Amino acid sequence: MTYTTAEARQQILDTLAAAADEIAVALALLSEAYEHLDEYAAERLEEELFQPIQAAYGRAKRIHAGFAERHELPGRTFQSPSPVAPSNGTKGLIDAAVEAAERADGVLIELQDSMLPVEVGDVELRAGLAEVRELVGGLRGRAREVTRTLGR
Repeated sequence: MTYTTAEARQQILDTLAAAADEIAVALALLSEAYEHLDEYAAERLEEELFQPIQAAYGRAKRIHAGFAERHELPGRTFQSPSPVAPSNGTKGLIDAAVEAAERADGVLIELQDSMLPVEVGDVELRAGLAEVRELVGGLRGRAREVTRTLGR
């Protein structure tokens, strides 16, 4: 399938938005999990999981806005996801957050593999994608370390 540059840029924006939305879900789930933990466990969750995901979300939104601005495309206002019902328990919330972060990473992998960021010649976009992927990567292992000590 042949793309015009405008179509490719719009596809990049749409894909970035989808990844940012998944990261926002992870952030909401981690926020809810935080509320159910004692002070020590909450601090660990914040340091190991919440802060990297919060940074990834902020970076993804900035990449989206910057790319749209550089190419004179309409930006997007990102909405916070609806609060999550705590029925899954803390471990379930953390596991769901990891899954959302992994979905975001998968979306970004597909975007990088598509070569669209290279084809549109946007170095800032490519660097930003790598940064976001680094922030969401490895979350499962860090989450395992946090959850293995819950309830002890």
